[in-house]
Amino acid sequence: MKQHYLFLVLLFFNSCQYFDKQIPSEKELLQKELKSINWKEVDEYPSVVDCEKIDDKKQRQQCFFEVLTQLIQQKLSVDTLSILYPELDTIEVKVTVFPNATLQFEPQFPKDSVTYDKIKIDSILKARLVDFPKINPAIKRGIPVKTQFILPVILKVE
Repeated sequence: MKQHYLFLVLLFFNSCQYFDKQIPSEKELLQKELKSINWKEVDEYPSVVDCEKIDDKKQRQQCFFEVLTQLIQQKLSVDTLSILYPELDTIEVKVTVFPNATLQFEPQFPKDSVTYDKIKIDSILKARLVDFPKINPAIKRGIPVKTQFILPVILKVE
């Protein structure tokens, strides 16, 4: 009988190793989670109130781009840009939406372009592109994030 107890005690102590599992470290878990996140895409794109009712992610993004492009075109259509630069029919504008819902606009020009006064065009954009409706910033994992994109804005509609 003592041999059975001794055998059970030995079996019990040896079986404890089966319960001793390796717990991953906090850093390893963090690194694994960071690698699994796609940092190139956001969960929700920036949007305006008019686009909030759209459920599809791609359609909501398209709606936002269309509304923003129309607003920029309206604000620039009454400006001296088309008078100063009659050959300029389309301008690419880099739009930055910050997490606090503020906007920043930067004109984008070809690198070899010297025909435009970039400082003057930039100041016209900054003066005209104000008072936009409330824009909700992009969301990544429940946190508002900064996003940037380039919109082609048509200045002359014929």
